[in-house]
Amino acid sequence: MFERIQNFFNNLTASPAAFAPGDPLVAVAALCIQVMEADGTVSDSEKERLRTLLREHYGRDGASLEALIEAGREAGNEAVDYYRFTADLKRHLDDDQRLELIGILWDIVYADGVRNELEDHVIWRIADLLGVSGTDRVALRQRAAARAPEPDAPDG
Repeated sequence: MFERIQNFFNNLTASPAAFAPGDPLVAVAALCIQVMEADGTVSDSEKERLRTLLREHYGRDGASLEALIEAGREAGNEAVDYYRFTADLKRHLDDDQRLELIGILWDIVYADGVRNELEDHVIWRIADLLGVSGTDRVALRQRAAARAPEPDAPDG
């Protein structure tokens, strides 16, 4: 099973800087950006956390990382709902990988140290569409909250 997971991630990270339609990695980036933008404010700490998570989990860096983020942003702007992304990911991710994705989304929420009800709602919808239980979603939120930094100071 570990080899299957490793092969999946190797295939994701072997993609060229230009992404094919329906690429699961673009779906991951799009959902991350959707969560980041849910509360109407995107902090520098959220942007940096997104980059760090994509680098750590999917081996992207430099131009490839920036291309992935841009492809995710464009896909998210074109999407009318989350189903487009979650349907693709549900076919490509096993249960453990879906849980990992929900954990990544919570880490982005808590990057600025603040959780918003709009962010909660977006993750609830994504988790539901991916078949992640409410119990798992809450447990992953609690783990992310425990790792979270102090809230960003307001600009002033």
